[in-house]
Amino acid sequence: MRPTRAACLGTATALVTLLACAPVAAAAATDTDSAHAKSGDRVITLIGRLAQQTRFPVNPGGAPAQGDRTVFHSILFDQYGNQVGDTDGTCTTTRVDNSGAEECVVTYNLPGGQLSVQGMVFGILNPGPPPSFDNGITGGTGEFDRARGSVHADTIAPGTRRFTIDLDR
Repeated sequence: MRPTRAACLGTATALVTLLACAPVAAAAATDTDSAHAKSGDRVITLIGRLAQQTRFPVNPGGAPAQGDRTVFHSILFDQYGNQVGDTDGTCTTTRVDNSGAEECVVTYNLPGGQLSVQGMVFGILNPGPPPSFDNGITGGTGEFDRARGSVHADTIAPGTRRFTIDLDR
């Protein structure tokens, strides 16, 4: 059985937070001092809280295996605790050696549009909290049409991640 901490909290959760729209940006924390920000980029920080997660193991009750899937839904909040969106995604285990890895595809639903994010999460089978990760913004809709950049995620509590979204201008 996969360790609970291997939950791809939103790589979503994930990944998960890519707001460039005015209503969300006004409520979201802007972090221009982030080590992940490059000059001229827009950086938004959000908190994702896991709301629902289901695992689909290849070997139910057995060891983690290539092809295991995790499907999740997370709620996104700004620095003041206001709900600003949500995120949905899926992660598929691609390897179980070398501490494991998953490939995740996540959509962030935000006022003004959606953001698409994809990438790898390494170290999913290590004991302890889910690992930090960096994933790429692959596009979006509405105000996020043709969005590019990256999302950095850190676990800050059980079922809770901080997402730093770096939107390239």
